[in-house]
Amino acid sequence: MTLSRQERERFLAEPHVGALSVVERPDRAPLTVPIWYHYTPGGELWVRTGPDSRKARAIRTAGRFSLMVQRTEPTVRYVSVEGPLTRTAPDSPQRSWDMAARYLPPDEVGAFVEYDRTHLGEHIALYMRPEHWVSADLGPF
Repeated sequence: MTLSRQERERFLAEPHVGALSVVERPDRAPLTVPIWYHYTPGGELWVRTGPDSRKARAIRTAGRFSLMVQRTEPTVRYVSVEGPLTRTAPDSPQRSWDMAARYLPPDEVGAFVEYDRTHLGEHIALYMRPEHWVSADLGPF
């Protein structure tokens, strides 16, 4: 069963690990990688990555990307969005904190942000406006 607009936006706003896909080269299948993401219903979706990473270069070249999220319990449900790159922004400690706070227990966020700052290198934020949606709740198996 297809999800309503409200259901799919609410589901996408939950902290699932996304599968980001972007065309990297015309003679290959899309590059697909797991990634943390942030989304607020009705707004833009954003991800953080290194400014010179394969995915960042591919997204800038293609001008768009897709992201799919899923769960398997209590029912099999997924949402996939695709849309244009609307902007890039320099990363900030606040963006790092906001992203980590979606995925980690509160007492681990500070340590992750420090690790991110000292070990993972420079990041940028890439923003996408979801244009095309595919969603379903397949029910329990």
